[in-house]
Amino acid sequence: MEGPTEISSNKMFGGFNRRYKHYSPTLGCDMTFSIFFPPASVTKKVPVLYWLSGLTCTDENFITKSGAQRAASKESVALVAPDTSPRGLNVEGESDSWDFGVGAGFYLNATQKKWANWRMYDYVVDELPKLLSSHFHQLDTANASIFGHSMGGHGALTVFFKNQNKYKSVSAFAPIVNPMDCPWGQKAFLNYLGDDKSSWEEYDATYLVKKCNGLSKTILIDQGEDDKFLHNQLLPHKFEEACKIANVPLTLRLQPGYDHSFFFIATFIDEHIEHHSKALHAS
Repeated sequence: MEGPTEISSNKMFGGFNRRYKHYSPTLGCDMTFSIFFPPASVTKKVPVLYWLSGLTCTDENFITKSGAQRAASKESVALVAPDTSPRGLNVEGESDSWDFGVGAGFYLNATQKKWANWRMYDYVVDELPKLLSSHFHQLDTANASIFGHSMGGHGALTVFFKNQNKYKSVSAFAPIVNPMDCPWGQKAFLNYLGDDKSSWEEYDATYLVKKCNGLSKTILIDQGEDDKFLHNQLLPHKFEEACKIANVPLTLRLQPGYDHSFFFIATFIDEHIEHHSKALHAS
């Protein structure tokens, strides 16, 4: 596997934000990703915390806006942020709308021929961890957790539920937890997966959690009560009900006055890093 090329490097809280570019055989295009290496990575392997971003984002939004590096440095956890979709493939209609196509990969494997390169699920679960393991020996990729925001929160939850052996913990900010029943998800699933709704369930956290009866790991979700997408797109209470039925521990925190932005994420990011650090350093 050809190694990634470093694009940029900036010191922060004693560690380094570094951005990389590489060719992805899974997606058939060049991709970028960002890593925050905490100071501890100079002398020892550190666990990995993957961040999946929301609609319209690249790998840079979280790294530049969240302020997560302060807590990650303290907790000796590396942050890895991939992009949100393939780019530069020039598929007809890929940039026609902000909530589908470029910047809107939904962390699934598309089955419709036109969107065959949209395989962000395989990229996040398989290709990227193998790339990191091969080229960044300071990262303990076998000791990993995952979290995300909005579309990325949906991705983090579904990836975690389907790969519990690969991740120690999961959390999310304002995740799209029931995409089968919201406009964003229905648009994406119909175009990426076709009209067979049984295939949609494989990428819907509210359906997947029902298969996780007795899961012992607590899921942490923060949701702003002033989020304009709360009632028609995000639907956290449907997920909460599903968790109760499946006996899955969920900490759902409704935060008064907060919206869907990175201002909200930055406010509570330290608590999420600490949530994951406890799981990652438990052994």
